[in-house]
Amino acid sequence: MNLDGFALAATTNDLSREADARAVADVLEFRMDSAEDPIGQLSDYDGDLPILATNRAKWFGGEATDTGRLDRLSAASRFESVELVDIELETARGTGWVLDEFRENDVDLVVSHHDFDATPEQDVLDAIIEQCAQYGDIAKVATYPQRNDDVLRLLKAINDASNDGRDVAGISMGGLGSHSRVVAPLYGSKLGYAPLAEDTSEYAPGQIPVRKLAALIEALQIAREDVTELDSLTEKLAERETPA
Repeated sequence: MNLDGFALAATTNDLSREADARAVADVLEFRMDSAEDPIGQLSDYDGDLPILATNRAKWFGGEATDTGRLDRLSAASRFESVELVDIELETARGTGWVLDEFRENDVDLVVSHHDFDATPEQDVLDAIIEQCAQYGDIAKVATYPQRNDDVLRLLKAINDASNDGRDVAGISMGGLGSHSRVVAPLYGSKLGYAPLAEDTSEYAPGQIPVRKLAALIEALQIAREDVTELDSLTEKLAERETPA
């Protein structure tokens, strides 16, 4: 999948809702771990959005058990509509066979690391991103901030990795880090995530509904362009007023 710019993924466990996401999202993250008959849903899927398949294990914050989890994810990667697959860094380290299958099925690999308790120190965070990038096409890191500095540290890690030529996605979780979901694209994050669920009680703290997040990201980009144009105009006016 071409990720030259930023892509917003609408997260759902129901592929029949693809039409609800089509106007605002670029990708549909399909949470297989909480879906009913996920392979059946993939078989019936006729939507336009490409799919990012995720089958998150319970011990990584999802609902899937170990039994058949990777086999189902591998099966998902065989569908033409599935262009990306998410796998945890810890899983990627020990299951080379499934990585080989993903490559054979020509899907891009998002290798992710989640820390639900804290945000690692800068050097550790940078090393985690580097390890994710070694295994996958996109390195995804999601960390939990305890203070504002933690959010800044994550954004710096995203910015540094992007400047080094890595494709990276980053999220600072919880209410304290919610704004990172809006500003991360400005620092080089390639993927953003937002829930498609209608029931807001299903949202984790800090998550922003997909339509609202899409609007906020667009508004910020427009504001940034307006400021750039204003700065350029101000400089030109200043040059005109400068005596020869």
